[in-house]
This record gives sequence, C-alpha cells and structure tokens, in this order.
Amino acid sequence: MPMFAFLAAAAIAAQAVPADQAEPRTVTVTGRSTLDNSSALRAARALKAGEYMWAPQTAPAGPILMVVNLETQRAVVYRNGLPIAITTVSSGKKGHETPTGIFTVLQKEKVHHSNLYNDAPMPFMQRLTWDGVALHAGALPGHAASHGCIRLPAKFAETLYGATPLGMTVVVTKREALPAVVPAGDVIAAAAKGGAQAAPGTRDFWDPARAPTGPVSVVVSTTDRALFVIRGGRIIGRASVGVGRQIDHPYLYSLQSADSAGARRWTRIALPGQTLDEDMQLGDIDMTPATRAAIESVLVPGATVVVTPDALTDVGSLKDFVVGK
Repeated sequence: MPMFAFLAAAAIAAQAVPADQAEPRTVTVTGRSTLDNSSALRAARALKAGEYMWAPQTAPAGPILMVVNLETQRAVVYRNGLPIAITTVSSGKKGHETPTGIFTVLQKEKVHHSNLYNDAPMPFMQRLTWDGVALHAGALPGHAASHGCIRLPAKFAETLYGATPLGMTVVVTKREALPAVVPAGDVIAAAAKGGAQAAPGTRDFWDPARAPTGPVSVVVSTTDRALFVIRGGRIIGRASVGVGRQIDHPYLYSLQSADSAGARRWTRIALPGQTLDEDMQLGDIDMTPATRAAIESVLVPGATVVVTPDALTDVGSLKDFVVGK
C-alpha cells in the first residue's frame, strides 16, 4: 500500500453554504436525483471527459470529503457521509504525478495563476500543498495531463468552490473502491485512559489564540508518540501520547455532531483498501487528562482525528506538514 501523505491533517470541515450562493440543480447522467456508493460508482464509469453530476439534495448539510481516483480519473464528493457529486478529472501526467494521500484545502482563490508554469490560469483554485498541487478548473482531455494539479470541469470547479470552506479533506488514491462511513465511538474519550504512559514532553504546548476559529484536526503519529492540533490552518497545540501498538496505514475519524450534554457522535471513514470492521481502537492511544480537556474545548462538528504511522517529529509549522511524499 503506498505511503500516505498528510498535509495539515485531514480536517473535514463543516458545510456552510451562504444563502445568496445556492447550489445548482442536479446535472445528471444516471436519471437519479440522489446517490449512494453503488450508483456513484456506476455514474462515475458512465461519465465522459468534462462531464459531472451534482446531487446536493442527497445530503443538504454536513462535513464534506472529496475522493479522487488517479486510475479512473474520476472524483466523488461526500457530504455527511453520502455521495453528492461525481466528476471527471485530469491529474498529473508522467513525470508530474499527483501524489496519493490525505490532504486538506489550505488556500482558496477564485482567480489564481501558477507561479511555476508560465503564469497559467487556475480558476477556482483550492490548494492542497504548498509546492504546487491544487484543485482548479482546467482542460480535461480524458487522461492525466496536468503538472500535478487535479483539473476539474469549469462549472463543477466553481460549484465546488462555493460549497466548501477551507479545511475540506481530499483523499487521493489509486483504488477505485469508494470509502465507507461507519459509526465509531468517542475517539477522544477512548484515547484518555488516565495518562499513565503519556508523560508531558519538552516540546508540548497549547496556544489556541494562534487561530481562534476554523476547522479543527487532531493528527496523531504513532511513530513519534505525539499529536498535533490544527485549527484554521495553524498548529495550535502539540502533546506527547502513549502508543499501545504500531500501525502501517492511516485511520480517519470525523465528528458528526455534539449535543448540549457533551455527547459526541463520531464516524470512521474506511479508506480504500480498509475493511469496514478494521479499527484503530483509540484506547491504544493514551493522552493525559489535560490534553484531552484541551482538545475537547475546541472540538466542533466537522472536526477530524487522523492516526498515522508517519513521523512528524520535525513539524514546526503548517508548511512542514508534508509526510511520506
């Protein structure tokens, strides 16, 4: 299985569409007004280069996730765990391959030009890495043809841009299978058994004032025995953790909702290649009660927890958050 790259964690941001920016009516190639995983795969295979389907009524609100498949040159957009859109794409050509992994949107610009490739236009740009990989509108010849970016149909790029805030998670894979969303326990509570193994480290800190608002992600490295908390694109905390067992691939969790009593509903996104019953069991990750309290103070629906085997030791800022590239 290819090494996953993590960029600023995988923050599945809560959906919020302004009232004056309504989503378009469905563009359909299947005759269906709603989607599920099986119909999404069928529709994806039926699309021709430049075509897409947008069915927002499948899930009108909730956290958003986009899955890009480099082999099929297709992408599926999920909201609240349900597929709401399918599109053709054009990814990086030979010598400029788009990296696989889990990324988060770091920057958005309606009008943007490449600073690497002859000032080429990149309309409705959503940046995935600081070294040149982004989602944007562009030519779709039916095969991989870009310099590493993920090109989208022009109208789809505009629609996606309007529907997603900073922090949307983008999974880039070479497997055609779509992720499955399954219920999970309270992963933060499970990861705080009492702090017996998680002694504070000299590099630990907590400074939520660095980013008072924004999408929240918690990234745990089992190799480094450390976690990072990211909000609004900035690292606001680091803490040492205990690790009961090592892993060889990442696990991704999303906070779907929280009630006034503090009860939280989490889901796990079973990524392509993972089974539905496979779970990290975050009881294997141990954090101090103070760390748990700090994390819980910033959790909002749409927050994510990513557990990765990748080493993050030298991470000092968001621009350093590229692992296994």
